[in-house]
Amino acid sequence: MSGGGTSSSQAGSAGKSPAGSAGDAARKTADSAQDAGRQVMASKPFRVLLTVGLIAFGVVHMLVGWIALQIAWSGQPDGEASQQGALNQLAEQPFGAVLLWLVVVGLFTMAIWQLAEALWGHLDKPSGMKRIRKRLGSAGRTVTYALIAIAAISTLQGSGSDSNKEEGYTARLLSASFGRILVIVVALVIIVLGVRLARRGITKKFTEDLDGGVGREVIRLGQAGYLVKGIAFAIVGGLFGWAAITYDPEKAGGLDDALRTVNEAPAGSVLLTVMALGLIAFGVYCFFWARHPKVSTSDGASDGQSR
Repeated sequence: MSGGGTSSSQAGSAGKSPAGSAGDAARKTADSAQDAGRQVMASKPFRVLLTVGLIAFGVVHMLVGWIALQIAWSGQPDGEASQQGALNQLAEQPFGAVLLWLVVVGLFTMAIWQLAEALWGHLDKPSGMKRIRKRLGSAGRTVTYALIAIAAISTLQGSGSDSNKEEGYTARLLSASFGRILVIVVALVIIVLGVRLARRGITKKFTEDLDGGVGREVIRLGQAGYLVKGIAFAIVGGLFGWAAITYDPEKAGGLDDALRTVNEAPAGSVLLTVMALGLIAFGVYCFFWARHPKVSTSDGASDGQSR
């Protein structure tokens, strides 16, 4: 009996195809990578860097809001009301290089966090489209955080002050085949992102990113911030769309152009002040978010530690 069982096992092992063996090896490698990722994100050093990243993210938004306030009431800001403008202001402060390196390390840590969420996270959500949507959102945030970190590196190298890059990108797109259609697609994508951000604020969906409770006042800060960011994105998308319609790349613009467009509207200084305060509110919210970040790569629950 024993010899027959051994022969059967050996036969089953011998009968396994090379493709099946390769598939098992690939699954084991993926599981090992996932376990390693979980261990890294559960470690205290990673948590500290993540906290640094969220605080840096908040500081950048507060500086953008401060520059926007200067546009609204003096018309002579210290820089662009954009992430790049905020990074330039950081560079001008005492120990500016140190501050920028903290932004770089912190934001890259946030990018790694969201990349892990995109690959393995959101297991607390039902499998299917809902989990896929959440992972796609994490993938988008991975790109956002990485781009800000790269912009900070450019600032450190003294090459981060190009205020016309949106126009340059748009001009290159418009010069390509079907360029106008491509710019319209970009505009629609940005507008959709803006709508999603505003919706996250209105419905308080952003609280799903928190591990542990926060006060009602903190949630109000997050709501104001996400709503304003959504409006700003929608305006940026509108500027790209207008550039496509008029076939004029100079009509396109980034956050600074969007905020200046608001300032030029009737009662623009008041509207821009409200938006600036919303961006500052989001920055303050990030400080509280830094205390309660949710890492959802564990089976069915977050790895975060409520504090």
